[in-house]
Amino acid sequence: MIYKRSSKLFTDAEKVIPGGVNSPVRAFKAVGGTPIFVKKAKGAYLFDEDGNKLIDYINSWGPMLLGHAFEPVVEAVIEKTKQGTSFGMPTEIETKIAELAVSMVPNIDKIRFVNSGTEACMSAVRLARGFTGKDKIIKFAGCYHGHSDSFLIQAGSGAITLGEPNSPGVTEGTAKDTLLARYNDIENVKQIIEANKGKIACIILEPVAGNMGCIPPKQGFLDALRSLCDANSILLIFDEVMTGFRLAKGGAQELYNINADIVCFGKVIGGGLPVGAFAARAEIMNHLSPLGPVYQAGTLSGNPLAMAAGLAMLTEINNDAELFNRLEQKTDYLHKGIEEVLTEYNIIHTINRVGSMISVHFAEEKVVDFESSAKGNNDTFKKFFHGLLNEGIYIAPSAFETWFITDALTYEDLDATISAIAKVGKTL
Repeated sequence: MIYKRSSKLFTDAEKVIPGGVNSPVRAFKAVGGTPIFVKKAKGAYLFDEDGNKLIDYINSWGPMLLGHAFEPVVEAVIEKTKQGTSFGMPTEIETKIAELAVSMVPNIDKIRFVNSGTEACMSAVRLARGFTGKDKIIKFAGCYHGHSDSFLIQAGSGAITLGEPNSPGVTEGTAKDTLLARYNDIENVKQIIEANKGKIACIILEPVAGNMGCIPPKQGFLDALRSLCDANSILLIFDEVMTGFRLAKGGAQELYNINADIVCFGKVIGGGLPVGAFAARAEIMNHLSPLGPVYQAGTLSGNPLAMAAGLAMLTEINNDAELFNRLEQKTDYLHKGIEEVLTEYNIIHTINRVGSMISVHFAEEKVVDFESSAKGNNDTFKKFFHGLLNEGIYIAPSAFETWFITDALTYEDLDATISAIAKVGKTL
């Protein structure tokens, strides 16, 4: 495929935007080459500025559960736009989407809308600290919760008691309150809690990790975290920015039958517009201003266009009894097809899948955490990525990202994808 116009647009963008992009992974640094500039999208397809049609497996990194430019969402946004785009005042539609979200998700009484997943997770941690009166948090290596300072932490030499900043601009004072644990390693979490008795406000994690590829929780891991939190007066926060309304109507809480204390949302809940949210039982949420002392605010929070898109999306999900079965079946079909092809060509790999999230790791051992994910062969992934791109298949330009399946994909699209992987497999 030819990407002449995308190359020109990227060169122009680099002059006025840092790195030419507004989010780093878009720059193709992990895979090399020039980013693809999108002109439009519809259903399961992207159409770039050079006129190429691509089958899309990132779907705006998750929100497009029902496909791009999904008609009910588009119509809802257009109609709402005619009435004004922003007021900075309460609107009825905020209550409607809040009522619907609360009815769909287990164990939440109230929800507050913000503008991004980063805001949601940042606010959830602040709320947890305010509610418990404790300062420290536990996060897991490889789980991404946005670019708030508290989350940009790597393991230090004394990882059980002290983290270190992994980005300039994050202070050591902030880092000392973030404790880094190994995903799927409950004994490691126990050690950290024991070393910080009475100091930990919350544990935050992606219940199904999506930022080191798709990595499911080991059997019993989430239950054990719930028990540890209960025993030590620690709040359990599920970052369901990716999994919320995607793995089930009630997200990972419903799928695994585990109740978190605070849940963070993004992506699907906004129908493709910039929306985040965090929710909990009333006892916790009532600590938020203006009812309580924990401050959180946002001029564009509850923006009517975003609320209209989100309400249309959640309404469709809530009314479609077979949606998650279809998504599961399509993802399973793709999984089996990829498995068959890569095995036929003796390509070392492992595939992880939960619901409509799936990832291919070119690794010899099972991928269960960040360390095992990092052992994948990145050179093979680069060839895989560019090979598929040349065949009209767009996957995430990073080995550390999950693929997102949309209901708009047809089985013909899936067969075309598997055939493309077979063609690329011969070259790996």
